[in-house]
Amino acid sequence: MTTLSIPINNELAEFIDRMVKAGKGSNKADIVRRALREYEENEIVRTILQAQKEPILRGDLRDLMKKFK
Repeated sequence: MTTLSIPINNELAEFIDRMVKAGKGSNKADIVRRALREYEENEIVRTILQAQKEPILRGDLRDLMKKFK
């Protein structure tokens, strides 16, 4: 496991403290790990949704290439 030491502003520090007091995590590190996991999940979903918007190319490769000239 790797340890990170990062500066954060007072608002974030207070938010983390509130989350610990509310029982959302066992300690500050747990809150930050949970936040990073959620961010990762959101990025995966965003990537999937973006990929669904991409056009789907079907058919003969030569015919498809002609469309891009």
